[in-house]
Amino acid sequence: MKRKQLANFAIACLFISRTVSADSGWTDYGTVAEIQPSGAHYYSVRLAVKNNMSGCKDKEWFFQDVGGPGAREMYSTLLEALKSGLRVRVYVTGRCNLDGYSEISSLSATR
Repeated sequence: MKRKQLANFAIACLFISRTVSADSGWTDYGTVAEIQPSGAHYYSVRLAVKNNMSGCKDKEWFFQDVGGPGAREMYSTLLEALKSGLRVRVYVTGRCNLDGYSEISSLSATR
């Protein structure tokens, strides 16, 4: 009986660790659909991207800590992209928040 419980526990750990882990890298280019400043220490942005390798639950929502390096400049660029229709891509760090959003640390824009 203990062997069966141990085996079930090991299998459960494999599945749990797979869902918690996330990858980092660049998304593809997409349009900014929505930006949500929050009362907390971060802002959220919804990007219409097809490729988000982060592994986080939500594939279109991203967040960034407003105190992070370059956060103000990135927020301004996202606002400009929303207004003008620029396409952007973001670098996901591999961290997910409790809502399943991917953390971002860099931003690139193109026409």
